[in-house]
Amino acid sequence: MTPELLEDVAARFKVLSEPARLQVLNALADGPLNVSALMDATGLNQANLSKHLQMLHAQGFVSRRREGLFVYYALADESVFTLCDLACGAVEERAQRAAQRHARARR
Repeated sequence: MTPELLEDVAARFKVLSEPARLQVLNALADGPLNVSALMDATGLNQANLSKHLQMLHAQGFVSRRREGLFVYYALADESVFTLCDLACGAVEERAQRAAQRHARARR
């Protein structure tokens, strides 16, 4: 991989390193939502949500379309969930091993 490509990969991971952006992606898993619906689904205020959506859009994770006064966001790259499944599985497995070590140590 070239240094430029590694920078691009790192930038994508950096965008995914924020829990609020993962929450937005999760909210979009069932289909497109407008900003108001995303605010309701995530609990984020409009300014904060807009910042996160801009970053997700810039990295190609979400697409957007305007319908009249509303902007709808949708997943543009569903492979992000494969990556999240791998990461979540690894985190869960690590937590289970730690719990088992802790339980053995308490005996």
